[in-house]
Amino acid sequence: MTDESTWTRRNVLRTSGAIAGVSAMAGCIDSLGSDGDDEAEYTVSMPPVGEVEFDGVPEAWAAGTGDWADMGIALGQEPPAALYLARRLHTGYYDDIPDVSVGEIDSLWDDSELTREEVIELAEDVDLFVMDPNFLEGRADWSPDDIDQVESTGTPFFGNSITSRDYPWHQDYDYLTMYEAFEKLAEVFQEQERYDEFETLHEDFQSELETVVSADDQPEVAVLYPQLEDDSFLPYLIDESTTYKHLQDLQVEDALATSDVEDFHSGRGSVDYETLLEVDPEYILVRTEQYLSEEEFQQSIVEPIQSHNVGRELTAAQNGNIYNTVPFYQGPIINLVATQRLAEQLYGVEDDLFDPQQVSDIVNGDF
Repeated sequence: MTDESTWTRRNVLRTSGAIAGVSAMAGCIDSLGSDGDDEAEYTVSMPPVGEVEFDGVPEAWAAGTGDWADMGIALGQEPPAALYLARRLHTGYYDDIPDVSVGEIDSLWDDSELTREEVIELAEDVDLFVMDPNFLEGRADWSPDDIDQVESTGTPFFGNSITSRDYPWHQDYDYLTMYEAFEKLAEVFQEQERYDEFETLHEDFQSELETVVSADDQPEVAVLYPQLEDDSFLPYLIDESTTYKHLQDLQVEDALATSDVEDFHSGRGSVDYETLLEVDPEYILVRTEQYLSEEEFQQSIVEPIQSHNVGRELTAAQNGNIYNTVPFYQGPIINLVATQRLAEQLYGVEDDLFDPQQVSDIVNGDF
């Protein structure tokens, strides 16, 4: 799948209204017909699927991962009808934003596999799959024919696996930053004004961050996914993918990067307590599959580590520096909340670095 591929709608989107006020930012836009109709087509480019043509603004949609779901919610859309694994969209982060909440979302991948038939059935109800087809081939063992059959329903794929840079099927097309991806989705939903408001808020947030982070005294962290029943952890090395944007912005030092520990994405291996003690990071940042309240996190993660005969020797365990962090997927809303929380934990920040009400206003169209 390359950028030269062109994925288009083969039937009219189920949205019935015309597009009003379409701007040049939406891409190549041409009026349809010669009878004065207001309907217009527009295209948006997205690697690896190329130019995707829309003849109406999508209403119902599905997404693969929670980062794209968060972007759509930030753009004022209804939450996606389904995700690969809905539990990986940690909706608890929305608790920090007034008047923004997300209800139950269906999961496509709760069984042992994600089938083409499930997605084709879903195509009857949604106008857009915000999914990277290369992900489906690389991680769900789909064939190119499977992709073609889904695409032939008329519901297009539009997505890029921005979360990770280590998979071999994501090495021959462009990586996108969070806000590059966010802007493209804004073009799809014709919500450029909301995107502009978020971009300005984000720039202001970055300026506030610069006043509290310290390049001379970087917190040393290790990002781990716990498998406590096996006395082991999956290690993740910080890179430029969007899953680590909050850590990039907080200018942390990756303790695992200077060790012999191999990133889980590359080696699929784990580390035991003894290996972790050799690294002995100042802070341990824990990823969890499901969102945990602070009480749940302390009971299910921190206390078992602190009570382990080797775990209790870790500097982070002794100093109370074991914190919850974004699992895998963050969009603009979750990024703001997660970065604020971690700034409080790593740097002792006491003031809000962004206004939660401003986020709410943008999501709800009050700007």
